[in-house]
Amino acid sequence: MKHFLKNFIEKKRKDRCSLPLSALTTTLRHAFRHFRLFLKWLAAAAVLGVICGLAGTLFHFLIDTAAGLFGRFGVLLYFLPAAGLFTVFLYHIAQIYDDEGTNSILRAARAETTSAFRVTPLIFFSAFLTHLCGGSAGREGAALQIGGSLGSFLARKLHMKKYEQQMFVMCGMSASFSAVFGTPLTAAFFAIEVAGVGNVFYAGLVPSVAASFIADLIARYFGVSSPSFSPAEIQAVTVPVFIRVILLGIFCALLSIAFCRIMHLAAGLYRKYFPNAYLRIFAGGLIVIALTLLSGSEDYNGSGMNIISAALAGSALPAAFLIKMLMTAATSGAGYKGGEIIPAMFIGACFGCTVAPLIGIDPAFGAEICLIAVFCGSVNCPVSSILLSVEFFGSGNLLLFGTASAVSYMLSGYYSLYSAQKFMNSKTNPLPVRRSAK
Repeated sequence: MKHFLKNFIEKKRKDRCSLPLSALTTTLRHAFRHFRLFLKWLAAAAVLGVICGLAGTLFHFLIDTAAGLFGRFGVLLYFLPAAGLFTVFLYHIAQIYDDEGTNSILRAARAETTSAFRVTPLIFFSAFLTHLCGGSAGREGAALQIGGSLGSFLARKLHMKKYEQQMFVMCGMSASFSAVFGTPLTAAFFAIEVAGVGNVFYAGLVPSVAASFIADLIARYFGVSSPSFSPAEIQAVTVPVFIRVILLGIFCALLSIAFCRIMHLAAGLYRKYFPNAYLRIFAGGLIVIALTLLSGSEDYNGSGMNIISAALAGSALPAAFLIKMLMTAATSGAGYKGGEIIPAMFIGACFGCTVAPLIGIDPAFGAEICLIAVFCGSVNCPVSSILLSVEFFGSGNLLLFGTASAVSYMLSGYYSLYSAQKFMNSKTNPLPVRRSAK
């Protein structure tokens, strides 16, 4: 019996010594593998951050130049139809007959397709023409296409696997968005959040943040500055204020749905009545000219950052957000290139500045809340929206921005500016839905 107990105790002692050693070896092996992948994606992010950062910086200055020329020579508006014809001609020469814009990049981010390198020079020049001649568009959608196409091209050249191509596309998207817009954290999360709503691609977080940070450094080195807004006063978080912010979030969800539907409706009507791409974009140019003349102002042409700044300071015309919606739909639906995010911010800021005083909220603070909430409701990216509020306005009113974003996200339903966006989970319960955006 003593011998048996002695052997049993000795065996247990050996097991206790050997098991931790085996577990430690396995742990170290996994840690080394993860660290090796960490270094690999940091290196890839650095390369993409530099390339896309330089491309985004160049694009930023190009669009600024176009906007400056249009501001000095308003007669350029009457060349918008001709600029549209030349844009279609360029795309047809490159054998792109039905360009999907940002939608194609979202599909590439889900590894459903790839994006051709020729998209980069095409979007550079076509977005320049849109802004030069007064089309109502932003620049961030074009930036996403530039970064996504460069990332997809490099991944294919390096013979990357399917999931690695996704990572390259996301890194490119975040880097170019960051360089153009000056909001690196928003850019990084937007890239991993926008393609599949409710299923954030967190594996791409480290490379996207790194690429975004590097691109932002490059842009700042060359003199690109992020939008500078004076934040509204910090609000006391009381029950009445909380209720009013929820009410603004509801209004913004409805406005987001209206904006998305108008954008898609305009594109559908253009295609229905002008099946030929040349006639469609020419007609769109004429409609934008007519709307500009009817509005009596050029405030709604281009991106309208000056109007956003005025609204955030507490001054906006009551009808400004409606006019901008129509102008942007007329421009984008016809096939002009640019982006929809800055117009969404324009619409939100002007709407908030107009409506907020009616429910007892400071117009400047209301403009901030609605800018973020309409952005969130239009692109269905709540984390990016909350980060954008911090990068734009600081963290003083973070709870209220988060509340408005959450309400707008939930109540905007399955509508989106991007028809290729996919909802992976329900907005109302923790269940998968797998449905495309409306």
